[in-house]
Amino acid sequence: MHDFTLPALVTLGIVVLLFALAFNVGRQRGIHKIDAPAMTGHPMLERAIRVQMNTIESVLLLLPLMWIYAAFGNPKVAALMGVLWIASRIWYAKAYMADPGNRSKAFSAGLLAIVVLFIGASWNVVARLL
Repeated sequence: MHDFTLPALVTLGIVVLLFALAFNVGRQRGIHKIDAPAMTGHPMLERAIRVQMNTIESVLLLLPLMWIYAAFGNPKVAALMGVLWIASRIWYAKAYMADPGNRSKAFSAGLLAIVVLFIGASWNVVARLL
């Protein structure tokens, strides 16, 4: 039986990250005096919204892959890829907020974690079928 403590801890870290990004959107709304539901009005608000939405889009790939790999493969490696993804999203958020043109390396690091998880999850699930 696998121990899922580390993937669970990483999942909690992801929730904290999502809260922080939502808070940043609200913070940018306050700084620039832009009420909801407006999604435009100042470049910094628009950047904060894109960071949040891009992260939500990415987490929809990450979470199922991390948990499938944890259940069928190696929970420690799954958690490590989750930590890499969190670090890459923090890097991505900082880079995007400073200059959207500088986000590609951070995006690539997060994508690497997702690809590793996809390969690991797929390999281990298919191996169980054979």
